[in-house]
Amino acid sequence: MPERESRLPEPTMDAQELYREEVITDRKVGTIRVLYPVKPDGGADAGRETLYVGEAQMYTTMGTLPLSFEIEAKSLAEAVAGYAPAAKEAVERTVRELEEYRRQAASSIVIPRGGAGGMGPGGLPGGGKIQMP
Repeated sequence: MPERESRLPEPTMDAQELYREEVITDRKVGTIRVLYPVKPDGGADAGRETLYVGEAQMYTTMGTLPLSFEIEAKSLAEAVAGYAPAAKEAVERTVRELEEYRRQAASSIVIPRGGAGGMGPGGLPGGGKIQMP
């Protein structure tokens, strides 16, 4: 295992892309994470924009799915006002992605057991058992 561990990339933080995080919530609908850019010494970095990241949950038959999405805003007030449209877009994008995953799974190539030769039980080639890749 030491060989495998030596090939794994070293997780290093980018000292030029540091942010201090503050969590804002209404305790009803969602959460906004405000990311303030900071310098490596912890002081404010006025040369970069503050980021606003919304968080929500989408309920599915498999349980809750956490959603995270950027909110285009210049202030917390703008981020609060932009939360709903950004959350709606994140839900719509997630639904499209889930539908695409389902479509891909449904159109996966089915390979009969035993290869392409001979008839198996039930009159199906290759043993009659369907295997999903």
